[in-house]
Amino acid sequence: MMRPCEEYIVDDPGQLGDILAQLAADPSAPPRTYNRLQGIWARQVGDDIELSYLASAAIGEPFRLWRCRVSPGTEVPSLSPIVALAGSYEREVRDLYGIDFAGALDRRSLIFHHAKARGAPSQDQQVPIAPSAPTIVESPDLQLLRFGPVRADVVESARFAFSYAGEGIVHLETQFFYKYRGMEKRFEGATPTMGSILAERVSGVDSVAHAFAFALACERAVGIEVPERAQQLRVLLAELERIYNHLHYFGLLAKLTTLKVGEAEGHYLEELAKQTNASLTDSRFLRGLITPGGLRKDLDVSALEPMLMDLEERVQGYLGTLNGTRSYLDRIETTGVLETHVALAQGATGPIERASGLDRDLRRDHPYGGYDRYQFVVPDASAGDARARALIREEELFASFAIVQQILKRLDHGPIQVPFEAASLTGEAEGLGWVEGTRGTLIYAVYLEDGRLTRVKIKEPSFSNWRVFPYTVDGTNMMDYAINEASFGLSLAGNDR
Repeated sequence: MMRPCEEYIVDDPGQLGDILAQLAADPSAPPRTYNRLQGIWARQVGDDIELSYLASAAIGEPFRLWRCRVSPGTEVPSLSPIVALAGSYEREVRDLYGIDFAGALDRRSLIFHHAKARGAPSQDQQVPIAPSAPTIVESPDLQLLRFGPVRADVVESARFAFSYAGEGIVHLETQFFYKYRGMEKRFEGATPTMGSILAERVSGVDSVAHAFAFALACERAVGIEVPERAQQLRVLLAELERIYNHLHYFGLLAKLTTLKVGEAEGHYLEELAKQTNASLTDSRFLRGLITPGGLRKDLDVSALEPMLMDLEERVQGYLGTLNGTRSYLDRIETTGVLETHVALAQGATGPIERASGLDRDLRRDHPYGGYDRYQFVVPDASAGDARARALIREEELFASFAIVQQILKRLDHGPIQVPFEAASLTGEAEGLGWVEGTRGTLIYAVYLEDGRLTRVKIKEPSFSNWRVFPYTVDGTNMMDYAINEASFGLSLAGNDR
């Protein structure tokens, strides 16, 4: 039993399409609809493969999970013709478990680049509701620019193929998983305590979010709740992580809009935030603290409030100057527009979806770890361009400062951990954990047997948002490309895992 989910068993894989058709994105639905696919994964169960389809439900309602066992070699109907974002998950399952999905729109390998090509999607494939996957554009009038996987600066590895004419981009084709590390496989056989250390390293800039979601999944699997002080400090750490990530975001955006002073000041403020983290936790990236059962050590927060008040004041001045710089605004307004129906159909999450008119945030809508005890604003916008994405990050920054202030005013005394005796557990247990990370919805599904992890599935926000990104590139120009990519604020390490 995956806690906390409503579960459904599907005996006949042929019925999956009809049953899960309810997850198709409906452009006429209100933008806060939660009836949405969140992931597909597989695991070995005896001689069979168990497929799991996870969907979010309405606000406050439990997630829903459909399970279906199939024999190796069984062909399963693809959901991608009716639920577009299913395509990426199905390609991943096919690469890792050999399950073929009949009728899939995109049959190329996702993870293993040198696997035998299974055919590209048809250009004239008609999808009634969701936009189809991007297709390769070939024309004697177009030039092809292949860029990557090694890119200048310290940018992560990925390959981009631009079909372009002059400065206009006709089509962008992406290829990822150059940094595939098999992180989900690495959890197998580990204890939950060791698993939290692995989780922190899935995406280095999201260490807290990953450890938090993993710990929640393990705690739900065994049915324990951590002490109040540990819950409060976990939320504090999560918001400190959001602050330094968003400051990095603005430093990079200033750099790509050629504002050298803005770049330097943004990264200086990011550095101040990381120094604050280090003074509080001994880790600039806030690592080594969250573990199943609570925290590894207590934190002395007595010096935190004045440091954050000073940082917040500096951030206000910095962003005020950026927003008053016409050349900065000219480069981000109307750049990389993501339409609401595309964001919904293709599975955008986090600041990306909130900038495109989808008002959703797990902290508010499916609260976890005590978030329902704090007041904060979830910003949203509808323009869907780089400017809207930056505004969402800006407002989230100040919401994070406000949440931290509330925690500091009411921080409880008491224990920071309850025993998590995984080694003494017998039999099987499963749990689901989720957080609203800096980049969006992050979900862990964990499976335990006799105290050891047997399978861990990670639904990473950058996996969702990298899928969406190419839809904002076609029809734009080369000069805006780097700004557009920076405005998404993605992690390739998280995507590739």
